[in-house]
Amino acid sequence: MPSGYDYGDNMKTILFDLDGTLGDTLPLCIAAFRKAIEPLAERTLTDGEIIATFGPSEEGTIRAFIPGQYEAGVTEYLRSYEQLHHQWPQPFPGIPELLCWLKRKDVFVGMVTGKGSLSAAITLNRYGLSDYFDTVKTGSPEGPIKERCFEEIIESFSINRNDILYVGDTPSDILASRACGIKVAAVAWASTAEPEKLASMLPDFLFMTVQEFQNHLQEWFGK
Repeated sequence: MPSGYDYGDNMKTILFDLDGTLGDTLPLCIAAFRKAIEPLAERTLTDGEIIATFGPSEEGTIRAFIPGQYEAGVTEYLRSYEQLHHQWPQPFPGIPELLCWLKRKDVFVGMVTGKGSLSAAITLNRYGLSDYFDTVKTGSPEGPIKERCFEEIIESFSINRNDILYVGDTPSDILASRACGIKVAAVAWASTAEPEKLASMLPDFLFMTVQEFQNHLQEWFGK
């Protein structure tokens, strides 16, 4: 990551992932899957099994494990997700202040997440972050669609892709951004982050803390 990198007037849009970027919610997802699916599947699920299904939205994970009980699985998952959310009650420290600051700077702030729309809404409401986003794009049970979401935002809001920065915490976030020709900031402040793997993929930026990201934004936009 180049020190003191300056976008000048070009970076006008910042899009955020949710899980692992705004909050440490991946453990919440796994706990909710266990609580919802294990009784219906009548077996124990490992973290690895659950994580291996990620890419599609949570509905896709449920379909993978209990296709014959899909509707019940979705209902139980959302109930469990909301019931357990109090164990992960806050976004990462500094995230609300960061989003508020970006809005004061008139930056177009969006979200592109692989989460389903209902679980994403639960978390945004719990975190008090719903009002910060100019657009929210969520995932599909059919598979990863972040590239499609990026293109939809570019077309709907007439945004130049050179003016966009995506902020995410996984290798797939880097790949999706590259596929669409937009810059990507990999962030490794979640408990589930793999900074060495992220660094090996040479994202445009790599930030280890929210404060580090904020400091660089202040260099770009001014305090």
